[in-house]
Amino acid sequence: MIEANSQEHTVFAPWNEADKEPFVRIENVTKKFGNFVAIDNISLNIFEREFYALLGPSGCGKTTLLRMLAGFEIPTSGRIIIDGEDMSKVPPHKRPVNMMFQSYALFPHMTVEQNIAFGLKQDHLPKAEIADQVERMINLVKLNAFAKRKPEQLSGGQRQRVALARSLAKNPKMLLLDEPLGALDKKLREETQFELMNIQEKLGITFVIVTHDQEEAMTVSSRIAVMDSGTVAQVAPPAEIYEFPNSRKVADFIGDVNIFEGRVADVQADSAQILINASDVPVRTGRSVEAALGETVWVAVRPEKMIVSLNPPKNMTENVLKGEVWDIGYLGKLSVYHVRLQDKRMVTVAMTNRYRETEHTITWEDSVYVSWAPNASVVLMS
Repeated sequence: MIEANSQEHTVFAPWNEADKEPFVRIENVTKKFGNFVAIDNISLNIFEREFYALLGPSGCGKTTLLRMLAGFEIPTSGRIIIDGEDMSKVPPHKRPVNMMFQSYALFPHMTVEQNIAFGLKQDHLPKAEIADQVERMINLVKLNAFAKRKPEQLSGGQRQRVALARSLAKNPKMLLLDEPLGALDKKLREETQFELMNIQEKLGITFVIVTHDQEEAMTVSSRIAVMDSGTVAQVAPPAEIYEFPNSRKVADFIGDVNIFEGRVADVQADSAQILINASDVPVRTGRSVEAALGETVWVAVRPEKMIVSLNPPKNMTENVLKGEVWDIGYLGKLSVYHVRLQDKRMVTVAMTNRYRETEHTITWEDSVYVSWAPNASVVLMS
């Protein structure tokens, strides 16, 4: 069970403050393995106390970038500055960072206490200081009852917390997490995400997490860097990434989305009309666009922002598509409708199940209308 946190939450957005100096500067960093370019001229700023996510599919370069921050890989060109110091010649063990590996890498012959104390003993700290810090870490991750157990006697979630405590025991200025929740089941992973957030906020340490899980990145991070083929496609807070992706690639990677190709028919100061699909269905946007009349653009609409109905929506001449229910998925809190439009393409609509029903009012092969509000339309130029 997640405990209530009485700490007041304030707006945290140092990247919007001109006088704020980044804690980490990644400047024009490229990493090559032979002829393969794993990281291609990336520049990023990460601020102190950020929970920063590197998000992308397998092979996009996110783990390579994390390993360069840790010092396990050296940039082919460019430089990494942490807390004002160029890391070019700083070995991993002297950097103000620690890394929590996906495998947890716990010592099987050591107890929880001994695993957490290992790094502190390597630094030859006094025994009393080690004991105090181990106790603090065990309290932090709520493993008091398991201090004398060995890893094989712990659940996956408990082992994950031991690895986290060991990574934090040396008080690093930045913690790097490589897919830290990948081995946990869905429910435990969701609970642990909030625990990670609470721990990070309580300690005030900069966290950088690598993940391919969009929901995980959206939940824990203050900002997300969406990576693709060794480059950064977009950097923004989770809500901005989701609501206003800057390309079809980002929109398609973050959550579910319907994307329609069209051409600009009209541009106003606060809206635009796009004609989509082969039949030139008119779509109204809630924002203007920087595109010429007749220019090809793409309209992205999230499934949960659409409505499916048996009757045409009243007083709507735009943002209405007609089709046939092809498939229905009942997910408990949501029902997902796959609707085949008149031009044969498929769209996805997700609607909340607000009432307890044993039968759907809309069923397979029904003729339906799919509609959405203008401010649900996001126009993408590429």
